[in-house]
Amino acid sequence: MQAPFVPSADVLSLLHLHPRDDVAVALRPIAAGEALSAGGRSVVAAEPVPHGHKIALTSIAAGTDVYKFGWPIGRTTMDIAPGAHVHTHNVETRLKGVQGYAYDPAEHQPLPSADAEFLGYRRADGRVGTRNEIWILPTVGCVGRTAERIAGIAAARHGGAVDGIHAFPHPHGCSQLGSDLESTRAVLAALACHPNAGGVLLVGLGCESNQLDDLVAAIPEALRSRVRTLRAQGVEDEVEHGLALIDELVSQASCAERHPAPLGELVLGLKCGGSDGFSGLTANPLVGRMADLVVGSGGSAILTEIPEIFGAEHLLMARARGTDVFDRVVALVNDFKCYFLESGQPVSENPSPGNLAGGITTLEEKSLGAVQKAGQSPVGDVLRYGERVRLRGLTLLEAPGNDAVSSTALAAAGATLILFTTGRGTPLGFPAPTVKIASNSELATRKPRWIDFDAGEVLTSGPDTAAAALLSRILALASGEPTASERNDEREIAIWKRGVTL
Repeated sequence: MQAPFVPSADVLSLLHLHPRDDVAVALRPIAAGEALSAGGRSVVAAEPVPHGHKIALTSIAAGTDVYKFGWPIGRTTMDIAPGAHVHTHNVETRLKGVQGYAYDPAEHQPLPSADAEFLGYRRADGRVGTRNEIWILPTVGCVGRTAERIAGIAAARHGGAVDGIHAFPHPHGCSQLGSDLESTRAVLAALACHPNAGGVLLVGLGCESNQLDDLVAAIPEALRSRVRTLRAQGVEDEVEHGLALIDELVSQASCAERHPAPLGELVLGLKCGGSDGFSGLTANPLVGRMADLVVGSGGSAILTEIPEIFGAEHLLMARARGTDVFDRVVALVNDFKCYFLESGQPVSENPSPGNLAGGITTLEEKSLGAVQKAGQSPVGDVLRYGERVRLRGLTLLEAPGNDAVSSTALAAAGATLILFTTGRGTPLGFPAPTVKIASNSELATRKPRWIDFDAGEVLTSGPDTAAAALLSRILALASGEPTASERNDEREIAIWKRGVTL
């Protein structure tokens, strides 16, 4: 389900996406009284319509489904006349609670492939990293600043020997119980296994719930040779002791060199944040093309943000490789809905204020645009939060929509490059190189220090030209060219907290 782009959109005012749709998207601000046409229909704007927002092409009766992308995005709360602005004042969500699903498999289409290569670091276990860095992971928030001090001194001491030395503090690891503690440990252990880390220093305090020995035990034995540990309570000067351990790791990691690797060695994390009315028209479908190309070349792509597929989950379920994967997708979606409902929250408590301002009306509309990041690839596996990618192909990963939490989960799962689409803009960066892809050219022009690629080219140059340009950019960034967030030293993690704090 990808939008039929119109290459000559720069001379158009409206974009009609599917013959079934009774709305079109404004490609520029529309003034009241303007005569317009889209989808073979003529209409006069009854009121101003902001760019990225929807205009009715026909009469839509109250209580009727509104269609965009060829699917319902909500239900009208009043009669809507042709030319009217269609948004939250006259449309509401159709989403409710947990529901049953039937497996109706779609026919899998052949995926494209490419002989393209990037320069990466091949690790002993066969995986290929896009960076060769030293990561410092604190077990607990109490030593977060200690980890940052060690990283700052070590980075100045070893500049150029590796691609970077970074600390990733967080506030968790103590006063946690049960599954909450297990999730914290699982995410940190998974990050310690990442192929972009040539060495890892685990910094513990000593008395925390997330004990250092238990964290090390969660790391596969074959990967522990590149891991060092420090208990701050057990040494006289924890910073000097940590620096000595970093010296060892740098000496070991600095021997690694970049070598050509096929496109299929990439693991793409698929993420959108601060979406607008163009995200589902330009950036997300363009990322979907990249996901299909990498998967078709033998690589991996990971889609997360489970609450942001509500209303479009049936499209992913139809692409499940067999009933077992289908059942696991259903369980993942309904478990997440129960998580909302048990907290007294509706499953449709989305979009955000920024999404609404950008023209997204309901969660269904947001989701139908968001799932396009996954292209047309079959869903081959489902991971729970904190698990690492197991199979090549498209994987669905449990995590919320929150940008920092979901992007951290993608990195922990093994994404070596995160393709992050945005219509509103954000400076955030995460452990894996985070490629910011603007859905509109205005954002790309206004925030060049944040944005790595302008997907607005889809509407001016066409999707094929934009896809070729994005692939070239991805290969350069995977080969070591810094992303905007790396240049800005934007690096962080966020761990999903769901349980009790003592």
